[in-house]
Amino acid sequence: MSKVKYYYDPDTLSYRKIEPKKSKRYRNIFLFLMGSALFGFLGLIILLNTRWVNTPKELSLEREVRNYELQFDILNRKMDQMEQVLGNIEERDNNIYRLYFEANPIPEEQRRAGFGGVNRYKDLEGFNNSEIIIDATKRLDIIQKEMVIQSKSLDEIAKLAEEKEKLLASIPAIQPVSNEDLTRMASGYGWRSDPFTKARKMHWGMDFTAPRGTPIYASGDGKVVRADNRSSGYGKHVRIDHGYGYISLYGHMSKYNVTVGQKVKRGDLIGFVGSTGRSQAPHVHYEVFKDGERINPINFYYGSLSAEEFENMLRLANQENQSLD
Repeated sequence: MSKVKYYYDPDTLSYRKIEPKKSKRYRNIFLFLMGSALFGFLGLIILLNTRWVNTPKELSLEREVRNYELQFDILNRKMDQMEQVLGNIEERDNNIYRLYFEANPIPEEQRRAGFGGVNRYKDLEGFNNSEIIIDATKRLDIIQKEMVIQSKSLDEIAKLAEEKEKLLASIPAIQPVSNEDLTRMASGYGWRSDPFTKARKMHWGMDFTAPRGTPIYASGDGKVVRADNRSSGYGKHVRIDHGYGYISLYGHMSKYNVTVGQKVKRGDLIGFVGSTGRSQAPHVHYEVFKDGERINPINFYYGSLSAEEFENMLRLANQENQSLD
């Protein structure tokens, strides 16, 4: 109930009740309605825009999201570096390592092959940042697969290197008599005059003259398969099986320093120069077999001769002189 107000009338010397004017009443009602509408409108604006007014928890979550985005960006940069390093290794693997060991390069399609079949990333779908997460996971999976392929390739290269090392150690690669003890290289591989019949005859090895008792050395790693005088013309001789189809023969020895079945290394003492069997003077007759066929031993002296020494030996070996056996 509104409060009644009075005023003093000097004419009547009495108090009279103040009657509000209708226009003022309407004005007050209008101002009230306008004020109510304004406050209501402001309240509605605040209500509609509460998504820009974040709570502390929402602010914390936003910081977390930004941090995750930063971490994904850092992860992508690291993956870029990993892909670059892995690419360099793959290039060296195909163009250097595998080429050197005569292995077929790994096809690019095999290295870069994706993952077929079911959707591996279905569990990562349906989130706000699913695209970023799925992309990063795919790249990591591909990098992991490439690393597995490269690891297997390097294992294969290591095995090939080990076999290559064994092969290089096994191939006959040095003279059976050292240059210090050598009198001369008397006869080479090829057609020569027979010392007994004087007829031209194929000489299947090389003759190294040296004083009787001069050490004879194994020209490569291997296993002694013969040490006897039961082969016609060779006298006391030793045969070494080097593996990989290679066998070396050392003839006309005065005595042995190895036994059948014994394993030897390149440079091991296997016997001594003599003139046993069909021989005209003390020397060692040296032959090399590959897959059962006699081949020219002069192609296998890279392990003990300089370029000048090899050139001199090549010149002497090509002379069609008389052999010593």
